[in-house]
Amino acid sequence: MERNKKINEMKKRVYDANLLLPQLELVKLTWGNVSEINRELGVVVIKPSGVDYAVMEPDQMVVTDLEGNCLEEEGLNPSSDLATHIILYKEMSEINSIVHTHSTNAVMWAQTGRNLPAYGTTHADTFYGTVPCTRQLTENEINSAYERNTGKVIVETFTKRNISPMAVPAVLVNGHGPFTWGDNPKKAVENSLILDEVCKMARETEMINTHVDTIPKYLLDKHYFRKHGKAAYYGQKN
Repeated sequence: MERNKKINEMKKRVYDANLLLPQLELVKLTWGNVSEINRELGVVVIKPSGVDYAVMEPDQMVVTDLEGNCLEEEGLNPSSDLATHIILYKEMSEINSIVHTHSTNAVMWAQTGRNLPAYGTTHADTFYGTVPCTRQLTENEINSAYERNTGKVIVETFTKRNISPMAVPAVLVNGHGPFTWGDNPKKAVENSLILDEVCKMARETEMINTHVDTIPKYLLDKHYFRKHGKAAYYGQKN
């Protein structure tokens, strides 16, 4: 069936993207996960919970509906972060894949509770301005539906600050860590790698110059829009 073929293709993409996380040193142990959505089919494919990357297989990727219900009887349990992914997919209709890691530099920044400023053009190439850090979840939000409320606080952050999820495809969850997203699993992982690198660059920049300011908007615009949008000219044409 065509549906089964599409789901198997999703499983392979999600599996390959998950394997990139330890290869790129974005995760240790079983920390982290990648998912992909197909809205036409009404399914999400995500990494199984707690399975070692070294022994994981493509057919172990977990298939759920858009409410988080597993669709394969013999399947493994999905990542514990599934509910967060589901909320983001429902509320941010532009995104097709989500990555969550506990990468060192991004987690350090999230633990400060600070937004990540755009100090340079490496940041501006991918993120159109500040990468936001959410507010801290309340005790009730954590104890009632932690993963679901993590998704809700991310959506709240982007809505209140009027940030486009595709212009800034990343967030830092206060005291927790980063989530990134993209058009496909590979791109979402790439955004996780870039986020971790620019967090490290920002930290080192502030050590060198404690009074550093963000880059001017005209430089931010130049670097972001030469890679994104109708007037982009970076790279090769298809």
